[in-house]
This record gives sequence, C-alpha cells and structure tokens, in this order.
Amino acid sequence: MKKNFGAKAMLYPMPVLIIGSYDENGVPNAMNAAWGGISEETEISICISEDHKTTKNILKSGAFTVSVADAENVVAADYVGIVSGNKVPDKIAKAGWTAVKSQFVDAPLFEQLPFALECKLKSYDEESCRLVGEIVNVCAEERILTGGKVDLSKFRPITYDPSNHEYVALGEKVGEAFSDGRKIRGK
Repeated sequence: MKKNFGAKAMLYPMPVLIIGSYDENGVPNAMNAAWGGISEETEISICISEDHKTTKNILKSGAFTVSVADAENVVAADYVGIVSGNKVPDKIAKAGWTAVKSQFVDAPLFEQLPFALECKLKSYDEESCRLVGEIVNVCAEERILTGGKVDLSKFRPITYDPSNHEYVALGEKVGEAFSDGRKIRGK
C-alpha cells in the first residue's frame, strides 16, 4: 500500500543546481536551487523567487550558469544555499570556490564544480518565479569523462532528498537506456 503525502515539492532525483551570476559590480555570486530541470531541448527552467540576489543579477545581466553540485563539493554547495549574497558579498571565497568568466555568457563558472550549463535568460515570470534560460553551451571537466562522455561514477552528482533533508550521491549504473526494454518488447 502506498502512503499519501499530499501536494509537496517532492521528486526524485532532485538535482542540486548551483546558479552562478555576476552583480552590477562584476562580483560573482552563487546560490543553491533544487527546483529546476530541462524543459525543452536547449532550455532549463528553475523556480527562484525575485528577492534573491541571483534573480536580480540575472535580470540585469541576462545570463547565468547552472552547475550541478557533486559529492566533493557538498559542504560548499549547501553553504551557498543557506547564506544570502545580499548579506555576504564574499560567499564564493568563503565557500572555497574560484570563479572564472564563461566564454559564452556574462556569468561565472566555478572551477571546483566539474559540470555546467551556460545560459542566456529567455524569460522570468515574477508571479510563478519561473526563470527560463537558453542553454548555449554545456561544459565538463576532463576528469569526469570516459570516452569523451560524462561518467557519473567519476562525476558523482548529488541529489537533494526533500523528505529527509539530505544530499545523496548518484553514480551506480543499473541498466542500459533504450536497450533493456527490448527484452520485454521482443516477447
């Protein structure tokens, strides 16, 4: 029997997205956001309220990056989510991250985070808090690649567990996409 939880923001896995932006003075900022995902072929949608410094930065610059947090950076990723850039302007340095400018958009990449989407702002709806970005580039550190492709066992991206308020690393392979189902189809 299944237990009902009611209407809640629960989905598994829920990626831990680190949104990077520059403020009006070129100071890098990052925030942790779990409510987001791919919404079109080259589009990402994220729920982020207008009172965040990150939202204000993106609306001014028209650009942002979305890194996926990994197990190696779990403490810093959580830190940038619980501390506001409105109150702590040097939170990137305190997190131990190094910001470098994206070559594709006016937003920072963080050297310690091995995977990122580089995005241009498409739209922002204040009422729903839905931020939509056009993905103009995806980049990944060579250290998380095998055969030129992202290897989750090397990357170890983390997911947020909203029921238990925990971060969990991903990486165990359990099947072959677009292949394993053929075992049933062939019957």
